[in-house]
Amino acid sequence: PSRSRSHRASMIVVSDTSPLNYLVLIDLQHILPELFERILIPEAVREELQSAGAPEAIARFMAAAPAWLEIRQVSDVDANLQHLDRGEREAITLAASLSAGSVLIVERKGRLVARERGLAVSGTLGVLDLAARRGLVNLSEALRRLEGTTFRASPRLIGLLKARESE
Repeated sequence: PSRSRSHRASMIVVSDTSPLNYLVLIDLQHILPELFERILIPEAVREELQSAGAPEAIARFMAAAPAWLEIRQVSDVDANLQHLDRGEREAITLAASLSAGSVLIVERKGRLVARERGLAVSGTLGVLDLAARRGLVNLSEALRRLEGTTFRASPRLIGLLKARESE
């Protein structure tokens, strides 16, 4: 796919660990800079992606992290976010501090908190759906690849995406 600006939203997105993890595992991480102007992760997400238990594909990706992936130190995390994991807390804090266009987060509690703070929220499936609508990926193929990972989503949601793709 070309890197034409016509596909890319002039938007900053901040990603939590899971969306980036799954995009790398299905080898579709390259769609992020085609969809968004800037992709940021907080330091906590970098640490999670580089943890000893990370899959080999993630370790390789992070060892040679692309220039489009910006890592940011986050300070002054809101104490009201303590019920979330560190990556989610820092992603939400970073997105809010930058007035980011969206935060990519999968976990339900994190999504709810991000929305309560006025952030637009998307997840792995939302990114794949957007990429498919812009002609960057074949959604059925991307979903098939996801099924080969530990990714979990409601069968209803997967069915809705597949139905919309065949319209």
